[in-house]
Amino acid sequence: MAKEFLSGDEAFAYGVRLARPQVVSAYPITPQTIVVEKLSEFVEDGSLKSEFIHVESEHSALSCAMGASSVGARAFTATSSQGLLYMAECLPYAAGGRFPIVMMNANRSTALPWNIYGDQRDSLSQLDSGWIQAYAQTAQEALDLALMSFYIAEDKDVSTPFMANLDGFVLTHTYEVVDVPTAEQADAFLPKFETENKMSLDKPKNLAFSAGPDTNTFFKFKEHCGILNAKEVIPKAEKRFSEIFGRKYTGLTESYKTDEADYIIITLGSIAGLVREVVDKLRDRGEKVGLLRIRYMRPFPNEEISATVKKAKAAAVLEKDISFGNEGAVYTNVNSALKKADLTLPTSNYIAGLGGRNISAEEIEGIFAELKEGKTTVKFIGIGGEQSGDQR
Repeated sequence: MAKEFLSGDEAFAYGVRLARPQVVSAYPITPQTIVVEKLSEFVEDGSLKSEFIHVESEHSALSCAMGASSVGARAFTATSSQGLLYMAECLPYAAGGRFPIVMMNANRSTALPWNIYGDQRDSLSQLDSGWIQAYAQTAQEALDLALMSFYIAEDKDVSTPFMANLDGFVLTHTYEVVDVPTAEQADAFLPKFETENKMSLDKPKNLAFSAGPDTNTFFKFKEHCGILNAKEVIPKAEKRFSEIFGRKYTGLTESYKTDEADYIIITLGSIAGLVREVVDKLRDRGEKVGLLRIRYMRPFPNEEISATVKKAKAAAVLEKDISFGNEGAVYTNVNSALKKADLTLPTSNYIAGLGGRNISAEEIEGIFAELKEGKTTVKFIGIGGEQSGDQR
């Protein structure tokens, strides 16, 4: 294992190289471009033996990856923002076809207004597309997730495409020291891709077919079960990863100082690092606060969330997303989890970081302060003054 000074984009590309995809379909878009550029360099220098296909659009990139997967090849692609939305037609095709493609998405705001900076409205708008969705916090986690995503997606009981999300610029373009495994370690972790869900002259079968009202629900149910099965495969992948690489991950969520915490912020992505610092600061003052980071939005960690916050006095969801006319999509999912667990603690929703706007430590402290004051709200951070909208 070697140490490298890498951006999040580069780290993910190194992880993909270790996974040895047989096809990489590439179309550049900021802030994802570095990933496919780096992979093209790996193909050029011979360190990655793969068919690198520079396609004419994001729609073509995912279509190409589906074609590769349909003949049994390990396939990878990457995108961001409007590119992901341009792929939107293909996303349920890949999921319904049970093609375990891995795609890296560099989270970026969607137009209009036009903006190249990071929030999570692009990926969260696609929660219902049938893809597994994970959110990395660091460049190291990005590299490790690149490897684990293939392991999880390709499991025969999952057989579901995987979207790995990295916060645009905050993670994709910032650098840190990253442990890069050896190819031998990666090969010991990730088995060769084998699937019966492919076109074959020896065992001919129909793929990507039509299904009418009498059978359609059956296929949708199987698709749903594939993502639910990932709940069992993710910890298995992480256990195997820890045994080989020595780094541990914690499944669908990560808790930080939530034991006996009265007030908890729930969030996802890179902002969790700053929330963790604020938690430490407030803990030093004797305040019982904690952080719950959602690592996977699909499958959604209903049980993990309810178990973590059940003894808290209040919780807030901090997210870089808004479902216009209602609230943040993460908040909706969290409240559903609490309702299913018959929990009635007060919750608030803080919409922040849209279009890449900075979220400060002071603003995070303010969230904890409002929780302690008993305020419950759906609120945009950074507008100034009390917000219009849903004040509960």
